[in-house]
Order: sequence, then structure tokens, then C-alpha cells
Amino acid sequence: MNTSEDLLICVACGTQFDVPADEPPKGCRICDDPRQYVPPSGQQWTSLAKMRGSYRNKFSPVGENNGEERMTSIWTEPKMAIGQRCILIQTDQGNVLWDCITYLDEETTDFIKGKGGLKAIVISHPHYYTTHLDWAKTFDCPVYIAQDDAKWLNRTDHEGRRKLFSGDSQAILDQTTAIKTGGHFPGSLVLKWQDKLMIADSFVTVPSALYHIDRLPGTTSYSFMWAVPNMIPLPPSELHKMWQSIKPYNFHSTHGAFVGHEVRDLNVKKRVLESMKIQTQAMGWHEHPLLQEG
Repeated sequence: MNTSEDLLICVACGTQFDVPADEPPKGCRICDDPRQYVPPSGQQWTSLAKMRGSYRNKFSPVGENNGEERMTSIWTEPKMAIGQRCILIQTDQGNVLWDCITYLDEETTDFIKGKGGLKAIVISHPHYYTTHLDWAKTFDCPVYIAQDDAKWLNRTDHEGRRKLFSGDSQAILDQTTAIKTGGHFPGSLVLKWQDKLMIADSFVTVPSALYHIDRLPGTTSYSFMWAVPNMIPLPPSELHKMWQSIKPYNFHSTHGAFVGHEVRDLNVKKRVLESMKIQTQAMGWHEHPLLQEG
């Protein structure tokens, strides 16, 4: 395990900075951004060294069949920062880690290496950059990040681990593709593997998505947010761009930012579009090119 034990980590978002723990700055540039927030208790810092003994990562298969048994949710308890999971995907060409969490320990390292290690890490957006250079160094693999969001990186990559890409999509391994949707951040990504779409909070899985049997018309499955905790939605123009980014791809399930946020439905792509239209109409738009998509 190769970790930077004494570098500062923001307690609210989990981002690691190239700043020693004994020299804390006034604020976190991730949390000071209007998409995010500073907790009522104010800015607080920690480090991996301080977290040792108080946190532990958990592991659970995403599902039992249809390839989901080859996907493992990894998350930290007690909740650390935003509380997202990362997903270990065991492809035929090697393992990919979708998104990243702050806490990395020997147990997690041994678990992943026992599954074959990592060929690549792909991170959806800056809120989940966390300790990704430590992960990349530990598993000796590249980290794929959208060039559009490079200004939000907070550590210098001395070993050249990061692979910044600027196109609309990026092949990671065979049958594994990062797709740039934008929206939440200009470079926000989703990841397609087989017929599955890892969406993080590029598309936010809402409660009504998880039990969608005999639901009334107008019931949404996803929201599309510029600021998730501050509840600022994206406008229809952005939603239309997001739809066009995924329109060429077929998928039958989505897998969101948190454990249990799985939506399995042969019509799930249609539900993404329906949700975009519901949000557009709720914002008062009754004529927009997005509403003509189908």
C-alpha cells in the first residue's frame, strides 16, 4: 500500500490536498464552490493517518446475476464525507475501478489484489477525486479523468498516473467506455460496461426509481443537477446535450453513486429520457427540442 498518510483531507468532501496536516488552509476549494457546501460546524480537516482505526471499508456484490456478480460495491463505514461507493468491475480484460473513495487500507488493498488488481481507475467528477493518486500508486494503474475538469485537481501528479482525455468518449478496456455527459461538471462522466451504465450522480437516482411498478405517468426516475446538495437543477439545454451524449449507447441497467442505487429495466434508457422531459416540463418548458426526442 502506497498512501500519503499525513496530507490534508477535507472532512466534508473527502478530497486530499498537497498540504501537510499541520498547515491547514482556511477552506476547501471543492466545498467553497457553489455546487457544494461547508457544514454548519465549519471547515474541518483530517488525514489518512488520523482515520486509521476509526474507519473500515465494506464490500458487497452489486447483484447476483447478469454480470452484476462481477461488480463489487466498496464503501466506507462509518460514513466518510459524501458517502459514495466505488465499484470494482471484473471485466474479461482486467479490473476497472469506477469512481473513488477516500479511505484506503491494507484490507481493501488485499481484497482488490485478490481479485486481480486494477488495470484502470475512472472517476466521474471532481467531488470523487478524493485520494485517487494514492489508489493509482498502490495498484500501479492509470486514472482516467476528463480534461474539462482538470482545474479541480488538487495534487501534483509526479508519476504521470493521470490520463486526461478531451473527447466525447474514451475506451478504457474492450467493452468498457467512459462517456462524457457534462452537466453537473463540464467533464462529468458515466461508464458503460456490457449493458450496464455506471452513472454516479451525473444522473441522480431518485427514490421513485427504485420501485417503479405500476407507477403513475409523470413519475420520474432520475434528476439532473448542477448542485446536488444545494438542489440547483440543470436547464433543458444541458439535459439535451446529456441525452445526445448517451443516445448512441444501449443499456439495461444504471448504477448510481450509492449502495443500492441500481435500476434494472430493459426500458431504463427510455426512463432516462422520460425523466429529462419531466424535469424540463416542471421548469415551465413546453416547447424544447429535448421534448421532441423519442
